[in-house]
Amino acid sequence: MSNSQENSSSAAGLPVVSGAAGAEPIITPPTGTAPATMQTEDLIVGTGDLVLATSTLTVHYVLMTWSDGKIVESSWSGAPATFPLSGVISGWQEGMPGMKAGGRRLLVLPPEKGYGEAGSGPIAPNETLIFVVDVISVS
Repeated sequence: MSNSQENSSSAAGLPVVSGAAGAEPIITPPTGTAPATMQTEDLIVGTGDLVLATSTLTVHYVLMTWSDGKIVESSWSGAPATFPLSGVISGWQEGMPGMKAGGRRLLVLPPEKGYGEAGSGPIAPNETLIFVVDVISVS
C-alpha cells in the first residue's frame, strides 16, 4: 500500500485488519483454529505518550469474537472509552503496555485473558476475543 496511514495485518492465522489511522478499522474475520496464546501486533506505531501498566487510556476499539467473526462492540459509533488500564481484562493489562498514543494494536486474547469460562454479556463462555485498539491519549 502506498499510503503510509493504511495498514494491514497478515501474520499467519491472525485476522486481517485494514483502514486508515483515525478511521474505524475493518477486520476480516479469521478462519481456522484460534491461537492458544495471546497474540499482539502493532498495525500503526504511535509516536505519543507511552502506555504503562498504571496508565489511564482514552481509546477507540473494535471487539470481534473469533468463533463467529461478529463485531460485538465498537466505540467508533460513539465517544472513545476512557479507563484505567489496571481495571480491565488481563489481556489488555498485558497486551497494551509499551504502545504509544496514536498507535493501533491488534490483540487476540484466548479465553483466560478475556472473560474465561463465565463469558460476559454477549461474549460466550471460552470465547477468543479479537480487539483492534487505537490509543488516542495516555495519562
